[in-house]
Amino acid sequence: MSVEEHRKEAPQTVSCMVITVSDTRTEETDKSGQLMIQLLTSNGYQVTDYRIVKDDYESIRKLIAVGASSPIVEAILLNGGTGITDRDTTYEAVDSMLDKKMPGFGEIFRYLSYTEDIGSAAILSRAIAGVCKGTAVFSTPGSSGAVKLAMERIIIPELTHVMREIYKDKKI
Repeated sequence: MSVEEHRKEAPQTVSCMVITVSDTRTEETDKSGQLMIQLLTSNGYQVTDYRIVKDDYESIRKLIAVGASSPIVEAILLNGGTGITDRDTTYEAVDSMLDKKMPGFGEIFRYLSYTEDIGSAAILSRAIAGVCKGTAVFSTPGSSGAVKLAMERIIIPELTHVMREIYKDKKI
């Protein structure tokens, strides 16, 4: 079956939870989280939950578990905390929760970052995606540029296709 045939079988919309990982941002100053929400809703996706969480391994894991266990959340999109400083724990928290990993997401994100945006600094990105308990999970860096790139070039075009694959054996 072709990719186009898969897309035709995909759901029309996806119910999403947006999580911003930051020790300093508030709803008023969270440009990246708000951009994620705006891009999702303007492309026909639903945002059913939005949270800001401190960059703390256990707090991030707990929030992912909340989203993955919610009957109305089909995808969790995180931004922030993906760097390589000691304080950055999003990658480790997300990685520890995934039942299935989609390494292509991080690979393509870094490639696009390298060729279109930040050059060799793309090696510092630890974007990651996968599936946790039947819920799609995407984690991007927290800059608005990174969020825009990931959302417009990868997540928005493929999210319903990802959900089609997750729900393949279930009724959509």
